[in-house]
Amino acid sequence: MAEILIVEDELSINELIRKNLSLTGHHCTQAFDGKTAAVLLENGNFDLLVLDIMLPGLDGYQVFARACGTPTIFLTAKSELSDKLKGLSMGADDYMTKPFQMLELAARVEAVLRRTKKAEAEFVMGGLKVDFGRHQIFLKGTPVECTPKEYELLEVLVRNRNIALSREKLLDMVWGYDFDGGTRTVDVHIQRLRQKLHLENEIKTVYKLGYRLEVHE
Repeated sequence: MAEILIVEDELSINELIRKNLSLTGHHCTQAFDGKTAAVLLENGNFDLLVLDIMLPGLDGYQVFARACGTPTIFLTAKSELSDKLKGLSMGADDYMTKPFQMLELAARVEAVLRRTKKAEAEFVMGGLKVDFGRHQIFLKGTPVECTPKEYELLEVLVRNRNIALSREKLLDMVWGYDFDGGTRTVDVHIQRLRQKLHLENEIKTVYKLGYRLEVHE
């Protein structure tokens, strides 16, 4: 679990980010203006900053200057190349423009946390343990033999836990955009994971969409 500060003045966007990152196991603090964010950064200890640029009070660049090296993803409607270059040249770790897909932001959050060594080293749920560094799965302490795609599919479900993922999205995230097979491939691999790991009740089928790994943390 990472401590994430979300700085976004649009309530709906701020809440969307908070809700989704919280579902994946992170603890989120919200700020809606630059001055509040600066105070929180001064008095808190955050693993990641998701930061809008166009803010009341202090703008995102001014907030970032007070971030004291906190890994940062700029999230903004300012899509001009000069704005992106400015943010990255100041030392930001990533830069996304609005509108954005929440799954992409979540993936970028995990990528930054991995680079800064703040990502989860493992995931434990009951007797199941997923070791991300070793790419291994254990059930009640015993290694479980899985194919590379079965492992990748489980890791995607774990990192996006409690979020419904369509079959098409899972296909893209695990097999890639150039995969020639159909979404039935996803169904087959989901069934194998359920059987091998006894996750029949945890990997939920989302009607007419796909699947969700349901985790109560």
